[in-house]
Amino acid sequence: MNVVVIQGVLSRAPELRALPSGSSVAVLELTADHPTGRVTVPVAWFDPPAKANFEAGAEVVVTGYVRRRFFRSGGATQSRTEVVADTVVPANARVRARKAVEQAINVVAEGLGG
Repeated sequence: MNVVVIQGVLSRAPELRALPSGSSVAVLELTADHPTGRVTVPVAWFDPPAKANFEAGAEVVVTGYVRRRFFRSGGATQSRTEVVADTVVPANARVRARKAVEQAINVVAEGLGG
């Protein structure tokens, strides 16, 4: 089961990139608190809605999954581990954030057989 829920602050403004396929991806950098300290998590959000206009410092809730992708750079194969977002919701939109988290929990529950 590969399900992620993260609540944190955008370390910088999202960067929107056009892909050769015609799709777009918003690249986010999220800083979250963890019992071992603060962690920075790269997030890729494919084809975000046009109304999704977040700024650096915004607190958000992200649901999605972890992936590791491989690519060639400088003549060598490299990799990057990131979260692929299904939803990104402002943390102060409590009803929407709660619904996104509940959907992630349901995915886990279904994977566990009930």
